[in-house]
Amino acid sequence: MKLYNSLTRKTEEFEPRKPPFVSMYTCGITAYEHTTVGHMRTYVNTDFLRRALEYLGYQVKMVENVTDVGHLTSDADTGEDKLQKKAETERKSAWEVAREYEKEFFETMDKLNILRPSVITRATENIEEMIALVKDLEKKGYTYEIPGDGVYFDTSKFPEYGKMANINQEELKAGARVEAVEGKRNPADFALWKFSPPDKKRDMEWKSPWSERSFPGWHIECSAMSMKFLTPAFEGGEYAPDKFETIDLHTGGEDHITVHHPNEIAQTEASTGKKFARFWFHNRFLMVEGKKMSKSLGNFYTLKDIEEKGFNPVSIRYLFSTAHYGQRINFTWESLDAAQKALDRLYENVRSLLEKGKEAGQVERNKEWEQKFRSAISNDLNMPQAVATIWEMLKSEIKENEKLSLLLKWDKVLGFGLKNPKTPATPEVPEEVIKLAEERENLRKEKKFEEADEIRKKIEDIGYLVEDTTKGSKLEKAKK
Repeated sequence: MKLYNSLTRKTEEFEPRKPPFVSMYTCGITAYEHTTVGHMRTYVNTDFLRRALEYLGYQVKMVENVTDVGHLTSDADTGEDKLQKKAETERKSAWEVAREYEKEFFETMDKLNILRPSVITRATENIEEMIALVKDLEKKGYTYEIPGDGVYFDTSKFPEYGKMANINQEELKAGARVEAVEGKRNPADFALWKFSPPDKKRDMEWKSPWSERSFPGWHIECSAMSMKFLTPAFEGGEYAPDKFETIDLHTGGEDHITVHHPNEIAQTEASTGKKFARFWFHNRFLMVEGKKMSKSLGNFYTLKDIEEKGFNPVSIRYLFSTAHYGQRINFTWESLDAAQKALDRLYENVRSLLEKGKEAGQVERNKEWEQKFRSAISNDLNMPQAVATIWEMLKSEIKENEKLSLLLKWDKVLGFGLKNPKTPATPEVPEEVIKLAEERENLRKEKKFEEADEIRKKIEDIGYLVEDTTKGSKLEKAKK
């Protein structure tokens, strides 16, 4: 399989350290807000990657974290903790807020047919490991303390800092892209451990070697958790940096390329002396109706919005499969409607094959089509080509039981739920609408088209659409 590696900025042959085993770490959510279509795209594409690797014969151990403490309102270690701020706004504890949004996130992932990670771990469950990692960095001379603020990583002592973002220290000083914190030695220096304000009690704080009341920095969390669950570095309960093993694959959104992931690399490699991860996989963001997604623009859509408009949640998975993970995609309700219709057609194809009594069973699958599908997913996870292969195969002359067998096998990557295809929802149509539709149909038969159009408008005003087909008219509830 070939993948674009963000670290080298090249498409390379993916080679795990100990094939067929793959160690994979995914930066999870910061559990302080609703799960949006932006989150959905990131994790659907990560799921496509994990499924594709398993389809190609790899055994994947995937670790995903939940950031439930330490992520400040600015990635540059300024501002308030996002969880604490949200808790104060909602008049709840930070613990309650974290669990609430974490629950919503995984419920959303389940409805999108995203496989659960091998390990899900919260930052607050790994405080001792984070402290051990910071202590090791301190011992090796990579840290300094800003009184009243926290313990910081000195990026000037790590010459390769910023290699992923292709930014060096001189450019940082000239561009000042990182917000200033008084006392920082270099613009890119980042917090490993933060001290609680003396005049403010936080919900989440711990005793550490540096302060009686303190909490971890956002970046140290991912390094410690990936080490703990994917390498022997914390075996036996003690931190042994010499036992660290380079992980195969690290994934996340494109926003992590400039700050979070360079910081993870710096602190991990400074401590262990080894390469942190072999491959870095970054998903591009999406636009919403041609604009950046934001609450102020009212285009901050969640799964609840999608379901309230009558869409099958899996339709968004289909939509994301039609664009390469490395390209921006513009989310619109029209594009989601088109994806829903395509998914329904695919379900109809599967139902038709099942109703004809065709069994997938022990069928000799068509090797030519199997190779086309494998070629697509192996070529930098080209999901649009994989989906195109489905439709081409369905139009081909191969046997119907072969078609069914291929569809069900390919769905191990696609995750569309083809084994149990859903029938398009047909909500009960009000009697008033049915009578209007019958009246309109009679007018059309009498060629009174203007009057029929007036009836159509009445039906649409009530909230239903009329579709004229060769078998008569069909009614469906209009999308909100």
